[in-house]
Amino acid sequence: MNALAALRTLVAATGLSLGAMLLPARCPAAETPTIEQWDVFEIELKGPSEGNPFVDVRFTAAFTNGTKTIEVPGFYDGDGVYRLRFMPEQTGSWRYETRSNRWPLTGKMGSFTVVPATGRNHGPVRVHNTYHFAYADGTPFKPLGTTSYSWAHRTDALEEQTLKTLAGAPFNKLRMAVFPQAHGIKTMPPPRWPFAGTPPHDWDFTRFNPDFFRHLEKRIAQLRELGIECDLILFHPYDDDQDWGFETMDPATDDRYLRYIVARLSAYRNIWWSMGNEYDFLRTKTEADWDRYFQVVQQSDPYGHLRSIHNGRLIYNNTHPWVTHASIQNGMATEDPGRAELYRDVYRKPVVYDELKYEGNHNLRWAQLSGQELVHRFWCCTVAGTYGGHSEYFENPEDLVWLGQGGVLHGESPARLAFLKKILDEAPAGGIDPIDKWQDPRIGGKAGEYYLVYFGRETPKSWPFKLYRDGLVDGMQFRIEVIDAWNMTTSPLEGVFVTKRKDRYFFADKDGRAVALPDKPYQALRIRYVGGAVAGDAQKAPVEP
Repeated sequence: MNALAALRTLVAATGLSLGAMLLPARCPAAETPTIEQWDVFEIELKGPSEGNPFVDVRFTAAFTNGTKTIEVPGFYDGDGVYRLRFMPEQTGSWRYETRSNRWPLTGKMGSFTVVPATGRNHGPVRVHNTYHFAYADGTPFKPLGTTSYSWAHRTDALEEQTLKTLAGAPFNKLRMAVFPQAHGIKTMPPPRWPFAGTPPHDWDFTRFNPDFFRHLEKRIAQLRELGIECDLILFHPYDDDQDWGFETMDPATDDRYLRYIVARLSAYRNIWWSMGNEYDFLRTKTEADWDRYFQVVQQSDPYGHLRSIHNGRLIYNNTHPWVTHASIQNGMATEDPGRAELYRDVYRKPVVYDELKYEGNHNLRWAQLSGQELVHRFWCCTVAGTYGGHSEYFENPEDLVWLGQGGVLHGESPARLAFLKKILDEAPAGGIDPIDKWQDPRIGGKAGEYYLVYFGRETPKSWPFKLYRDGLVDGMQFRIEVIDAWNMTTSPLEGVFVTKRKDRYFFADKDGRAVALPDKPYQALRIRYVGGAVAGDAQKAPVEP
């Protein structure tokens, strides 16, 4: 038997997948697997299936590149198969060794090479510049999210339709739930359940259903290929009268579930963890439980994916160090930029209004926004230096609504949000921040370089060129475009506006020029520095009392 044939025989005997090829000693002809940075490297091993492997078997691996070692949890995937997934965050050569309390799973060693990422692979999203986000490679990430809680618990045909809709929509973040919700189950009962047992409530909470989680991770991977972050809701209060029991699991079951799902999914770069949706409506849990959930996820996730929690009436203490950003439900706060900005000052973290109410015709007030009103609130979030979240709920006999089931979009807002996304993509990489938040919250941008002035429901006929002093000196030149946020038009003005100090606080145009406006709502101005004096010559003045 030649060396290559012997290697293949050894690989087959160990049960390792091709992606985790075991390298025997003194076999220089072995080919080292290669994957991209931030992709998923997977080890597959055969192991014991007797007893309850979900509870009885511990399985991890230590990955090292010589300077850094990362401990990664594995998981049981049914039928005697164990998997372990690793997301390498650095290029170069890596080695691993498995550890377990079962001999067939311990002491397996191998190596692989990580090459630079390509295409749309920018790595996981992190907090950037305090209030904003960026991918691991530094590429800005500006969330434009939507919500479809149960889209991954429907028929294959409907789920594929949802993916097709998302491929043509502007959204780069999707909130979705691990557990199914009760809405829509009369016409679309869930085809899979997270635990072994018999629905609706005869479950063995010590045994997971691998088929359920394989399907979930398949959909998350498809979102990744579309460039969409998956904001995964780990608990919710929407069993309603179904009594499935997922709301009342005991603490040991909750923690085991969290560790299992983190082991399965943390290697997917597009994962965000949302501990709960309207967490305070889940009255079987205490505030201490939610604190513990955050800590279990944080300690189990080797990569530190983003973590948040969504409120109902009671807002969680988002100042805790285990919370990376604030996920807020508050429609009123997004009706004008001044209110939208206030949470930034409280938390000093990114603020995402994942629920600012929804477009729709539902009989409950949280889903009765017009398309115009929803788009208006997104613009308020934008100039406030925060981010908005979309969904829609248009009544129909089949209960087929985007918020719950996915499918297709019916509202007027997505096209306008695509227009806003283009503007955001062209804005400064560091993010939009309030310029003069305690005096004129309508203006956001980057002082001395870029400004968005949003007039909202106001209908001014003109706007005198006047900008707050930070970042400005005499002689700076700016070009201005008039934006119609609803009709999706951008109209550049002729000539340039040149700054001249007006008073202690403001600079105006040296010739006293003003901008003519069309006397209708939802207008904005985009003002960009194009030359003249250099912004760096300006000294930032102290904040006025």
